[in-house]
Amino acid sequence: MSSSGRPRPLSLMFLLGMGMASERIDCPSRCSCQYLEVDCTGQQLQEFPAAIPLDTRQLILVANNISYLPAMELSFLADLVYLDCRKNLLGDDLDFTFIGVAKLVYLDLSFNNLTQVTFSTFSHLLSLVVLKISDNPNLVAIEKDAFANNTWLRHLDVSRTGLMFLDTSTVQDLPNLRFLGLGGNLWHCNCSFLDFITWMTESNVHFPDADNITCYTPEGLHALKMPAAEAQLHSACLAQLYKRDYIFLCLVGFCMFFAGTMAAWLAGVCAVIYEVHTSKGEEEEEEDTDT
Repeated sequence: MSSSGRPRPLSLMFLLGMGMASERIDCPSRCSCQYLEVDCTGQQLQEFPAAIPLDTRQLILVANNISYLPAMELSFLADLVYLDCRKNLLGDDLDFTFIGVAKLVYLDLSFNNLTQVTFSTFSHLLSLVVLKISDNPNLVAIEKDAFANNTWLRHLDVSRTGLMFLDTSTVQDLPNLRFLGLGGNLWHCNCSFLDFITWMTESNVHFPDADNITCYTPEGLHALKMPAAEAQLHSACLAQLYKRDYIFLCLVGFCMFFAGTMAAWLAGVCAVIYEVHTSKGEEEEEEDTDT
């Protein structure tokens, strides 16, 4: 300490060094840390990093080999709002993984090995605004109520996956949805998919890759964009009856005819029995009168 009461430069350097050292101690190995942010991009990590500061708000795990997100470790990061897990090996079951990070607003799981999305996958993320699950080639199923609790969801990207079908209610019931990526999927444009195509053309949602949203099957609609496919499906599905529909109508008609015939026969039998019983009663009354 100098005579003026000010700390000497050496003391300041010592204090600054101690602060930086303590900051490094709190940062996971092979990651870089700034204020409330942990970045582990491209570190070839095989597992979820340990010793992440509990006050972390932004966690970046891009381009690693992580195949599993531990729900327990994630739950310690209760203030996490941004999680980027692009280009990893995440797959199979993610149900209940995000149960402890309810404040999460941004989640990127693109370029992974996801296979399905169920109600339990993201149901605890009540504040989620942006969800990116594109470029998951093995993602073949999204349950119709998968995003039922994500009412704040504004940006959803399911481009370039293995999806062939998506139920209309899955996205139609999201009141804040403004951006929906659907391009590069193998859409099967049959009559069951017509409602979804109609919703696309009538909604106010923006489809950024509209030119790449095309039918893959059936062969007659291959490579058609959705507006053109809708017109053909309307004529094929609504104006014509399929063979199975004719069979169904024939069966219904036969059942109604058989039921009517049986009812008439039973009514006739009952009438005859009643008539016979009535006639016998009258004859017995006449015999009693004569005697």
